[in-house]
Amino acid sequence: MSLELQPLTLGEAMTFVARHHRHHARPIGGLFAVGCSDGEAVVGVAIVGRPVARLNSDGWTAEVTRLCTLGAPNACSMLYAAAWRAARALGYRRLITYILQSEPGTSVKAAGWRLVGIRGGGSWSRANRPRVDRAPLEQKQLWEMTA
Repeated sequence: MSLELQPLTLGEAMTFVARHHRHHARPIGGLFAVGCSDGEAVVGVAIVGRPVARLNSDGWTAEVTRLCTLGAPNACSMLYAAAWRAARALGYRRLITYILQSEPGTSVKAAGWRLVGIRGGGSWSRANRPRVDRAPLEQKQLWEMTA
């Protein structure tokens, strides 16, 4: 199967994520999205937004907040690479993403990204601010591409 990149609106990408992502809901917003198709239908999307962690929000950094595919071979690495090229073209100097600690990182490695380290994990719920955890609570791997 030959994949090709295609432009998507944020709304189209968010609808795809809402239907197909295995452990996250669609993000609240974003800067841009990119998709890939098999020539007939969209088989994956990447949504890039401002960094979720405020300390990463320096004006030069963007974050792949969602990446979702239907399992097409090479779709993830194609989308990570395209997201970096687009972010770089818009003037960003750094693009980051987080993946679950239990994920091997094959796609980000294949796209040329660098592992920064392990971050976070655990529940956001606190006694004085209870929350319902809807996402995995395990630690995350932080990956980056830099100019």
